[in-house]
Amino acid sequence: MMPLAIASARASITAGQSPFGSVIVRGGEVVATGHNHVWAWTDPTAHAEVVCIRNASRMLGTIDLRGCELYSTCEPCPMCASAIHWANLDAVHFGARIADAEAAGFRELTLPIETIYREGKSDVRIVTDVMREECAALFDEWKRASGKAY
Repeated sequence: MMPLAIASARASITAGQSPFGSVIVRGGEVVATGHNHVWAWTDPTAHAEVVCIRNASRMLGTIDLRGCELYSTCEPCPMCASAIHWANLDAVHFGARIADAEAAGFRELTLPIETIYREGKSDVRIVTDVMREECAALFDEWKRASGKAY
């Protein structure tokens, strides 16, 4: 499923947004995709994971996404990690790490999702480093496409 999240991140880059993409699946079937819309919507909460959760909730007609798993091209920030928890997703799989986003110039809160979920007693399963190199390479694609010189 990570290749679909990567494709969503590339759609984000093409749309002039930042290089983050997500996919939610249930039973091996894609429920929803999402990518960043922060600048387009002038909404600092419109991260790929939040957009994907919103899309999945609309598609399924519920805010309870038990039985679903989210794939994200980057380790979710604390806001997105919380949204994943509140949506009752079974698992989050991610590629690039917070350190990769930070190295690309993003102002990440450097609080790992593992710490957030451990301290918050969340039962969301975490799968790390899924296609990490390919996901981290999205930052370079974004820099080239946007002319960012971070």
